[in-house]
Amino acid sequence: MARPVTLFTGQWADLPLEEMCKKAQDFGYDGLELACWGDHFEVDKALSDDTYCNRKRELLEKYDLQLFAISNHLVGQAVLDNIDARHKAILPEYVWGDGDPAGVNERAIEEMKNTARAAQKLGVSVVNGFTGSSIWHLLYDFPPTPREMYDAGYQLLADRWNPILDVFQECGIKFALEVHPTEIAFDIYSAEMSLKALDNREEFGFNFDPSHLIWQGVDPVEFIRYFPDRIYHAHMKDASVTLNGRTGILTSHLPFGDQRRGWDFRSVGRGGVRFEEIIRALNDIGYGGPLSIEWEDMGMNRDQGAREACQFTKNVDFAPSDIAFDGAFGD
Repeated sequence: MARPVTLFTGQWADLPLEEMCKKAQDFGYDGLELACWGDHFEVDKALSDDTYCNRKRELLEKYDLQLFAISNHLVGQAVLDNIDARHKAILPEYVWGDGDPAGVNERAIEEMKNTARAAQKLGVSVVNGFTGSSIWHLLYDFPPTPREMYDAGYQLLADRWNPILDVFQECGIKFALEVHPTEIAFDIYSAEMSLKALDNREEFGFNFDPSHLIWQGVDPVEFIRYFPDRIYHAHMKDASVTLNGRTGILTSHLPFGDQRRGWDFRSVGRGGVRFEEIIRALNDIGYGGPLSIEWEDMGMNRDQGAREACQFTKNVDFAPSDIAFDGAFGD
């Protein structure tokens, strides 16, 4: 049976949700992955208005769209981050408050707990998101970084996220970290260290996204095979590496979409991700959840890209074989 193909609404939050539903239905999607910003899904309203979640469900059903997950990347980023002026633009006003860094961290922690409660009310089992990182700025080891500074970053993960995950556990919800640069887990080994810091608790797993791995030189298929029981959700997202002797993998402080960058995101099927191998790996680990397209391509019209990405994903997906091909040769 084919996996449902959904569209993550994070890059479409400038549109009202109903308009987004109309587009997704027209593009051929089976469902949406609702972002917790714009009017797509608002955590505070979900908890304060007993009709809110039902109205969201009814709107999706009106357009024959399914719902498997919500995503609160932006607030999750503020849990571990060293807060600065950049965060004001991505956070709800009631989380940003007066901008005092410690206060922002604390309010982000409470909002992520409430996100689990809101997900339970909405009837989804997965919340995708970010954790932030207090040690991302230490990525390049100069001046030389004492190991204790890295260890402190993973201890902070445990200190701040375990209370959040306790609420996820109470609500029966999984948190799926999108492994991503600027997060506490950005590749295979940092993801492994994050799991260890959290005592491998079941509530914490991963939202697999190959686009953030390939430009680092990490094989996305190896990530799936390394964490076969921790892939709680899967994004379909593409990227292209274009090193030409002038460009660099660290992108020279150039914005997304600048042709001088050494890598950039691409519409699904138009970059370097080997999606057929990803489908085979997902089949091998028994992943039956949605394939959720996170559409980002600064060089392409998003309506055209999202429609094309939906069809590409449906074409590339396939169920595993239930027979051995050489079984017919036996007696």
